[in-house]
Amino acid sequence: MKKQTFALFFGNRGFMPAELIKGARVDMVKAVTDAGYDYIIMDEDATRYGAVETRDEGRAYAKWLKSHEGEYDGVILCMPIFIDENGAIAALQDAGVPILMQAYPDEIGKMDFKNRRDAYCGKFSVTDVFCQYNVPFTVMPPHVVDPLTPEFAKNLHDFAAICRVVNGMKRFTIGCIGARTTAFKTVRFDEITMQRHGINVESFDLSELFEFVRAKKDDDEKVLAKKAVLENYTDFTNVPEDKKIMLSKISVVIDEYIETYHLDAIALRCWNEMETYLRVCPCVLLSELNDRGITASCEIDMCSAITMRALSLATRAPSACLDWNNNYGTDPDKVILFHCGSTAQKLMAGKGQVTSHKMFDKGDPGSGWGTNEGRIAAFPMTYSNCKTEDGKITIYFSEGEFTDDNIEKEFFGCGGVAKIDGLQKKLIKLARGGFKHHTTVSMGHVKYILEEAFKYYLGYDVVSIDD
Repeated sequence: MKKQTFALFFGNRGFMPAELIKGARVDMVKAVTDAGYDYIIMDEDATRYGAVETRDEGRAYAKWLKSHEGEYDGVILCMPIFIDENGAIAALQDAGVPILMQAYPDEIGKMDFKNRRDAYCGKFSVTDVFCQYNVPFTVMPPHVVDPLTPEFAKNLHDFAAICRVVNGMKRFTIGCIGARTTAFKTVRFDEITMQRHGINVESFDLSELFEFVRAKKDDDEKVLAKKAVLENYTDFTNVPEDKKIMLSKISVVIDEYIETYHLDAIALRCWNEMETYLRVCPCVLLSELNDRGITASCEIDMCSAITMRALSLATRAPSACLDWNNNYGTDPDKVILFHCGSTAQKLMAGKGQVTSHKMFDKGDPGSGWGTNEGRIAAFPMTYSNCKTEDGKITIYFSEGEFTDDNIEKEFFGCGGVAKIDGLQKKLIKLARGGFKHHTTVSMGHVKYILEEAFKYYLGYDVVSIDD
């Protein structure tokens, strides 16, 4: 995996102690590389001390940055001293990527003119001017921080996650495979609104997928190779051979859609046509896609596909689309989150088992092979979903944790018990806000990262359900 790369910027102001800039260049390179990232840096002799003060120096930096377009994921704006905001804005107003504002702290015992930095104050001058120019930026606590500290290392990791989300969500393509399931108006979406937010939708008729599947031969090399992958992925022990072949054919065709149309995510019409005509249920195929890093939501839930992709970018882990499904006894802060079997193995407590969907078997026995049953592991989690309405994408983020609380063996599908403080009030806000019966989850607490990315850089309407 290619390392994330940051463009390093150093500010200057003529009457401040310039020798502090040289030390900052050394410190920042060490901080970035020690944290596991790469960097690009303007030559030290390109401007005075390799820093920017004047508008002309700012333009020189902007030209240098433009020459490296596509090579960097974000910019770190380093303020070793009280820098000149005019040079900084000239340099970075067209950067087009997230910008982290970092300012050095002063040290007690080094407050003489030779060593005093005043970056604590100067940081406000820079952020003020960036606000005036409507250039988005990121600020994190502490207000001033030495690059060679654990606090800044954490800032760097969080900023890297923000960059992944912003750059990954700025422009991407979702494949909509099938029409919205007739019974579920809750998963309606506005394709034009998505396009205005950089999300291209490619729609495919489910009947076309069926024809591609039927054209595949049972002994096709790709089909047999996919069958081996699926059998290695989860427990297929009880699945009839003809069902394994059919599931493998569908998986191959979905992969072909992804490759041909350069899809970053998909939403699939998963019932009831596949069960009725192909006699299988595609849950395990979505699970496998999510596990290998391709966002895949079920029930044509395009909005869930958006937040699943964002969560995966932030956490570098799979995400899952789950139903707000059951209360957990009388505990008001616990809920069983569930879906039939589209959850990635990496989010599960153990290897899943492919079964036949009990809901379909009830009325049409043998039509539901493909659910990947199991339990969701215990881990801290972030959950999110969004809606498209009136030309806006409105999105929420919150945090909780999956517990190791037991769910009885007879509970169908893949579920887990989530503990969410203040859950009842949050559920009311979701209901009043017109959000769907799905939420999407991933490992880790990344609410801050997602809110920063979507509110300040991506232009979504971020709402809080935690207040």
